[in-house]
Amino acid sequence: MARLTSLLLLLGLLGCSRARYETVTYPPRVDLTKHETIGVLQFSSPDQRELASMVTARFMEAARTDQGLVRMITLSSEATRPDAARIRELAKQYGLKTIVIGDLRLSKVRPSVSVSESLSSASVTGAIDATLAVEMIETDTGASLWSASGRARETLGGVHVDGLKNVGFGGVGKDSVYAGMVDNLVSQVTRDMHSSWERRRVE
Repeated sequence: MARLTSLLLLLGLLGCSRARYETVTYPPRVDLTKHETIGVLQFSSPDQRELASMVTARFMEAARTDQGLVRMITLSSEATRPDAARIRELAKQYGLKTIVIGDLRLSKVRPSVSVSESLSSASVTGAIDATLAVEMIETDTGASLWSASGRARETLGGVHVDGLKNVGFGGVGKDSVYAGMVDNLVSQVTRDMHSSWERRRVE
């Protein structure tokens, strides 16, 4: 009986000492709902207009994921970064309080050749570096309210040569690489617009 009592007391102490945790959710650092209607200029990108259009669409989608209903208007791209006067002009035309601009930059493909020790096969791959910079501007003053940037590096699979006869195309396709790169960049620059959470110990 004494042993049973001691065991129950021990189990009770272990139960009391067991730590409890709760999940705490934090709202986005950047609350887009406070900015009324937001204009999003098609992001600029030298020689990559289709990709820039994809990044703009993915950004708008990702930015609103944890924000509920947010009014956004897609505006045509500008030849150069708009100055304060141009921003006020766009704001008056579309009834905007805030404008978002973005710039996507891609490096040239840097090839890399790998040859087997027997010199019987070789493969060629190419690395691409990309950066995305996004800024939110207040239309009344032209002041920058928020900015973020992201970087990504992806690899394109290339031609594979095996002996003298067999030639194939291996690795990941270009379109797939670009899609993954876009998702990576957008995820980085919209981090402040998403909810976050942590596990907190409860004493």
